[in-house]
Parts: sequence; structure tokens; C-alpha cells
Amino acid sequence: MFQEIQTGLYVEKTKKGLVFWTENLLPGQTVYDENLSGNGALRQWSLKKSKIGAALAKGLPRLPLQKGDVVLYLGASTGTTVSHLSDIVGEKGMIFAVEFSFFMLRRLVFLAEKRKNIAPILADANHPEIYVPYVCEVDFLFQDIAQKNQVEIFLKNLCFLKNGKQGMIAVKAKSIDVVADTRKIYEHVKKQLEKEVKILWHRQLDPFEKDHCLFVVEKR
Repeated sequence: MFQEIQTGLYVEKTKKGLVFWTENLLPGQTVYDENLSGNGALRQWSLKKSKIGAALAKGLPRLPLQKGDVVLYLGASTGTTVSHLSDIVGEKGMIFAVEFSFFMLRRLVFLAEKRKNIAPILADANHPEIYVPYVCEVDFLFQDIAQKNQVEIFLKNLCFLKNGKQGMIAVKAKSIDVVADTRKIYEHVKKQLEKEVKILWHRQLDPFEKDHCLFVVEKR
């Protein structure tokens, strides 16, 4: 039995645990061979291929996203998570999807040809000045970038986020320091973020995403 926990996002209680679904923007179509339900009206959100999916499974109380919202997504890759956010914001929403790899972006472009609320941008998120002319203020900022200075990159891009709105950063500890204790890394990241934003929630994503921690923040 599916329970709508917010517009466009559903949870199903199974013997194996919670399963999350988004209302399919393109009913009957899949993006990454995910399961469909309700004659293709719902798409299963992978907990092992998406940091936000993993966060939902780890108790994220609410995804700060609704129909018509504008999103800036840093590190979009081929669009697995982007596609679920595309479902949630709907036809009147928009996702600016920044990706540095041309190979990954090529697949993202194919996705955007079907999903008209995705705008792929080939750029280095470490240099937001490159895409300032193309991106408006956004309601939600999400980052999934495995670089040593990933926190600095996130803070640089806060300029796009509206005041009072929320963002998320999926921190990959081993990309910051391959040998340091992950708990110490997360504590350092927490201190870095607190200088600029209010931290609302954070949780390690193991076992779904090893050595990752997701922080939900609010722009002051």
C-alpha cells in the first residue's frame, strides 16, 4: 500500500523495509531500469544509486521540494537522482543540472530531450561564474561532487539559493581525506557549514552509500 508523504513522493512499507516512489512525469517510461508500479504511474527510487534516496531510507523527515520549484543540481552525472527530482517538481518546475564530464552530460542531454524540465549545463561547479548568466535564483540546491574541496564548492554556489530556502550536500569523506577517520571529517565539515548556513539535519548514509554523509542546510 502506497502512502503519499508529500506531493509526488510516496512510501511503501514492505517486509524488506521502506520503498520510495515518485509520481512518474512520463507514465510508463523508465530512466535507469527502475521498477514501475500503478501501470507505470510510479517509479521506484533506488536507495543505492541515489544519495537522496539513501537519505530518505535513513530517516530524512522531508524533502524540501514541491511542484513548480526551481533546482540547481551540482554533479548531475547521468541523471538518476535528477530524474526523480524532475518527477517531483513537475512540468512547471525546472532543474539546472550541472555536470563536468562530457560523457556523463551526453546521457543527461538524452534524458532532457524527453523531460523538458531538465536543463543540462556542461561546467565545473567550482566556477559558478561560468553559468551565472544561465541560472536564476533557485528554491533548492543539491550537490553530489566527489572532490577534496566539495564543501567550498557548495558554499560558492549558495549565491543561487533564495534566502530561507534549503539545500543538501552529500559529502564523500574519502575524497576529502582517504586515511582520516570519517567521523572527524564529518565533524570538520559540520563546522565549515555552520559558519555560513543553519544545519537542519545530517546523517551518515551507510550501508546504502559507504563513507557518505548528507547534510540538510538552510540559507540565512
